Amino acid sequence: MAGTKSATPFIIPFFIAHQGCPHQCIFCNQHVITGTSRWLTAEKIHEEIVRCLAWPRDVQRQVQVAFYGGSFTGLERGRQVELLEAVQPFIRNGEVDLIRLSTRPDYVDQTTAFFLKERGVALVELGIQSFEPEVLTRCRRGHCAEQIPPAVACLKQAGISVGGQIMVGLPGETTNGLLDGARKLIDLRPDMVRIYPALVLTASPLAELYAMGEYRPLSLNRAVALCARLKDIFSAAGIPVVRMGLQPSDSLERDIIAGPYHPGFGELVLSRLFFKKIRKLLSVLQTKRGMDKIRLILSAADQSVFYGWKRCAVKRLTSLGLLDGIEVNFSPDLSRSTIEYEIV
Repeated sequence: MAGTKSATPFIIPFFIAHQGCPHQCIFCNQHVITGTSRWLTAEKIHEEIVRCLAWPRDVQRQVQVAFYGGSFTGLERGRQVELLEAVQPFIRNGEVDLIRLSTRPDYVDQTTAFFLKERGVALVELGIQSFEPEVLTRCRRGHCAEQIPPAVACLKQAGISVGGQIMVGLPGETTNGLLDGARKLIDLRPDMVRIYPALVLTASPLAELYAMGEYRPLSLNRAVALCARLKDIFSAAGIPVVRMGLQPSDSLERDIIAGPYHPGFGELVLSRLFFKKIRKLLSVLQTKRGMDKIRLILSAADQSVFYGWKRCAVKRLTSLGLLDGIEVNFSPDLSRSTIEYEIV
């Protein structure tokens, strides 16, 4: 991604729910997800950026203006210019480093990519959702998997970083197809990935299918397990997964009908992966330690994933006898996912 500042950006978000979308995908109700339906004007964008820039923040953090929701490049070109031009004064004076936005794979070509690049767009997230033809058809996406690689290529050729958004638990999905799709996405070398479990939201076509008994959402445990497998696959390929699960909000929680929602979904996934890693290590250590005690040293940043939601992970380790004779310490000097041990 562009810029040399801190890796954790300061994001100023704007929402264009459903705007630029040619139709409604069956899983979608973006007004619920974003909690907003305001019509953005250049004046509102200017006012919001000024307001957010006045907040105290680390000056080393990169400042990004983000257009979330909808399909940005599906907007009429004049509307795209209006929104992007509203940010330009802040880019020119150095107060904003870059613009990021999301769109559909079939709404990106070489001309569009260079148009965005010229106006300060440095990251585009593509709503890929799935590589399975049956899933894309049943979800009414209106694009095919073959349109994904050219879209990624056009953005990369223009010097724009690419993110991929995929969903888990969509109608018609197979586990093999989901994992194969992850590998196909890896082959395209995106700069980041987001993973969302499919939820049944009010006023979405998926809610109608659910009511008729024609769609069964994943259980929370199954969704966490699948996302953990995806996270492992992407991490092994060196591709960061920047988010798993939707951002919690009052409007989202109020309008979920069914599905694997949890306000700490991403933490559940990380805890599952950490549990598997530490269980494997402790199983080996318990066979070797004899009468010795062992001090386990973990990163302080991993304390919550070690314990798990409502301490479920540490309770399970205890019930398996894997923490017998084990002293657990947390160090602020270790990086995440680092596990060290010593005989005491």
